[in-house]
Amino acid sequence: MTDPEVIVVGAGPAGLAAATALARAGRRVLVLERETEAGGIPRHCGHYPFGMREFHRLLRGPDYAARLRDAALAAGVAIRTRTTVTALLPGGRVEVTDDNGHATLAAGAVLLATGVRETSRAARLIGGEKPGGVMPTAALQGIVYLNHQRPFARPVILGSELVAFSALLTCRHAGIRPVAMVEPGPRITARSPAIWLARLMGVPVHLRSDIAAIHGRARVESVTLTTPGGPLELAADGVIVTGGFRPDAALLRGSHLEVDTASGGPVIDAWGRLSDPAYFAAGNLLRGVETAGWCWNEGRRIARAILAALEGGLPPREGARLHLAHPALRLALPQVVAPAAGAPHDRLQIRLAAPARGRLRLMQDGRELVSAPLDSLPERRLSLPLPPAGTGDLTLTISEAP
Repeated sequence: MTDPEVIVVGAGPAGLAAATALARAGRRVLVLERETEAGGIPRHCGHYPFGMREFHRLLRGPDYAARLRDAALAAGVAIRTRTTVTALLPGGRVEVTDDNGHATLAAGAVLLATGVRETSRAARLIGGEKPGGVMPTAALQGIVYLNHQRPFARPVILGSELVAFSALLTCRHAGIRPVAMVEPGPRITARSPAIWLARLMGVPVHLRSDIAAIHGRARVESVTLTTPGGPLELAADGVIVTGGFRPDAALLRGSHLEVDTASGGPVIDAWGRLSDPAYFAAGNLLRGVETAGWCWNEGRRIARAILAALEGGLPPREGARLHLAHPALRLALPQVVAPAAGAPHDRLQIRLAAPARGRLRLMQDGRELVSAPLDSLPERRLSLPLPPAGTGDLTLTISEAP
């Protein structure tokens, strides 16, 4: 497709859902994906549950990804894999490279749906040597489900977000027996019942603990943990570094588009528009991590905004700017807030960086617009109603519990 009306960058659940909805509305849609196949992270997750919201049945990740891909193709979406977007230019132009070389493509609207990355070992400042066998969850799942290989036999899992328990399921599938799950916090980050998966698999969970050092030359041989009882040495042949998701926003950082320093993703308004209104964003590029079903639904909602934009039906991109005023707040979006009936983002989405109790408060000119009780761990799905228009910028804060 050489003359698309909409370009979608990223072929995960959000990108494919939006592309399918746009194509069904009669628009010419081109999806650009750097991987060899469309489908996003679910392609690497050979376990349940996926698909209940979208297809009303339980599916494994690869089957779910295939259904998303097939639906997009059936709707008339053009999907170009092995294609890397190298630059985002003003007005909806993107530079790409593939086996045929470099090119510049243009469309009336560009949707960015590039997803997330897990925080690396280096970013977590884990000391020790640098042997083989240290990898994030996505690499583990690719090796197990796509390459049908077993990278190690007895790894340590660092982290306890939902993705850490996905790593446990991947290990079980491959006959891998983790020796421990390590969580720096006082309780697991995922919902409490998830810990039963570790217990059923016989995997000890070390809370208030962290990996201080990784040892080994060619391969991991052991790890040293810091625990409440002092240092603990564990024999292991691998380390799975899970979670700590951050938006995959490398394209944004080299572009003219405004980046939110809190989330690491783009600054958007309630319609999902970026600072250049030819660009939109959806999915985990916005916030770090959400479920595939959530991203799929958000992609469909943003598609309606893109349709309205192509028809000249969106209001100007303006509104109050949102500021975070408490260290426990990690992000909130949309960052540009204005009354927007029917907009995809009809509530303020919030994530924490640390456990917090008290009251969420949205302030403007010293006046509380809306508030809600708060007692939450990081990475929980929190929200507040979007307020009516006002004259000044907005401040989100937390009043501590007495």
